[in-house]
Amino acid sequence: MGAARRLGLARLLDRAPSRERDLALALICGRVIAPGSKLATARALHRSTLAAELCVEGVDQDDLYAAMDWLLERQGRIEGRLARRHLHDGELVLYDVSSSYFEGRTCPLAELGFSRDGRRGTLQVVYGLLCDRRGCPVSVEVFAGSLHDDKTLPSQLAKLRDRFALKRIVVVSDRGMVTKANLDAMRAQHDVAWITALKAPQVKRLARRELIQPSLFDEHSLAEITDPDEYPGERLIVCRNPLVAAERARKREDLLEATERELADIARRVQAGTLAGEAEIGLAAGAVWNRYRVKKHFRLKIADTSFAFARKSEQIAAEAALDGIYVIRTSVADDALDGPDVVRSYKQLKEVERAFRSLKGPLEVRPIHHRLEDRVRAHLFLCMLAYYLEWHLRQAWTELLFNDEQPPTPTDPVAKASRSAAAERKARTKRTANGRPCHSFRSLLDELALRTRNTIRPHATNATFTQLSEPTELHTRALALLQRIPNHA
Repeated sequence: MGAARRLGLARLLDRAPSRERDLALALICGRVIAPGSKLATARALHRSTLAAELCVEGVDQDDLYAAMDWLLERQGRIEGRLARRHLHDGELVLYDVSSSYFEGRTCPLAELGFSRDGRRGTLQVVYGLLCDRRGCPVSVEVFAGSLHDDKTLPSQLAKLRDRFALKRIVVVSDRGMVTKANLDAMRAQHDVAWITALKAPQVKRLARRELIQPSLFDEHSLAEITDPDEYPGERLIVCRNPLVAAERARKREDLLEATERELADIARRVQAGTLAGEAEIGLAAGAVWNRYRVKKHFRLKIADTSFAFARKSEQIAAEAALDGIYVIRTSVADDALDGPDVVRSYKQLKEVERAFRSLKGPLEVRPIHHRLEDRVRAHLFLCMLAYYLEWHLRQAWTELLFNDEQPPTPTDPVAKASRSAAAERKARTKRTANGRPCHSFRSLLDELALRTRNTIRPHATNATFTQLSEPTELHTRALALLQRIPNHA
């Protein structure tokens, strides 16, 4: 509640005080403290002081569902206020897409699609998250579960230009968003620039045309090139990470060796006469392809009574030459962002990934149980607002958490990210610089929950009064650190 007050969260929801606003605020705080169903949240409110703090005692799940509907009606205005607070002309805007699985079959948004939860064959919904360059969430939009990532971008561009009234935009998005139609749409809006990455086939095409050569990385881990024919008006920053290159080479060799062992076993069976027939031998080899997926690197000869295989050495070498190489593409002018800053900007997408991990983990956005389309949208919007509150709490409490308080900015943007010496010491000793036990965000909330409000009745009287238990040193420090949250009250 202290963080919500400093953020002016109540006024973000609605300018006028109302019971619905208080209920919505209770839903947001409750989602951070102990996420659960509306029934579980209503019961939790009766067991804590949150209901009294917000004057919403006696609520039930129907009241909370009504508050969700009220919140969804104001989503556009709330996101507009967040955009005015966190987005400015010319600023980087991070955008990425994820999905969450759905329980049930009656919601129009729930459809089969590519599951990022690893639950194939399960209905899901897709949602896109807009953040500022630090990863602070600004807007969320829900789409049908079968929609491809790239189809979600046009609505976000319209939102940034029309609803948020931004005149100059730099959109940082994953390579899955980049299609010719999306690029044409961004080019048509002269003040919209982008930072994204090439897909693997496009990188291979550059290599075949000898625009990517090993000599580019003799002295530096990145090099800037242009390709007016394929990418007019764009800059291409070619990067090579040697750690990723070594890992990919190791994995490829492991897969090749495992495939060879199983193919050799098939060859022995054919030679012994226990496996015969071109079709049967082909089925056995196909099972190996399905398991290791390196068919493209082998040459086979199959007959009714013979079987032979060999590696395609030249093809393997050509693929290995591109290990650890990726290409960032951007329309941002070099006088606005140099090559290293373009790479750093693209890597900021990790902040959106962190948001998705928090939404799917501590905030329990999944599984989605709502049946009505608007309730699903309200659920995702509620979880985004809860993450907005959690994001600021994490920033304020960095000192008490395992997070790095002052992460170093590497001179080489392609190199593996490193932690500061203080963060390494935290991880090793499990203690902060002041000697306090280090916490995860969840364990810190659990510690803060130990402070109680007691109702006291003196002996032999009917009089009562309430008293808060004395805060511990950790409680006092955690509350003091809330002053680091920007004051928008």
